[in-house]
Amino acid sequence: MNKEPLTLAVDGSGAEALVGAVGAAGVFALLIVIVWQSAATWRARMLAAREEQYKELATKYAQLLEETVEVQRRTVEEQRQTLDELTQTRLAVGSMEKMMREIE
Repeated sequence: MNKEPLTLAVDGSGAEALVGAVGAAGVFALLIVIVWQSAATWRARMLAAREEQYKELATKYAQLLEETVEVQRRTVEEQRQTLDELTQTRLAVGSMEKMMREIE
C-alpha cells in the first residue's frame, strides 16, 4: 500500500477531478430539485383538480336537494288534494246512503 499524502499534481489533474466531482454533485442536486418541484407541482394540480371535483359534487348535491324538496312539496300538495277529494267522496256517499235509507 502506498501511504503517500494526497497532493495535487503539478499538471492540475487533481483539481480537474475535484471540479468534476463538485460539478457532478451540483448536477445531481439540480436534478433532485427539478424532480422534487415537478412532483410538488403535480401534487398541487391534483389537489386543485380534486377540489374542483368536490365543488362540482357540492353543486350537484345542492341542485338535487332543491329538486327533492320541490318533489316532496308537490307530493304533499297532491296528497292534500287527494285527501280533500276522498273526504268529499265520503260525504257524498254518506248523504246518498242517508237518502237511500229515507226512500226505503
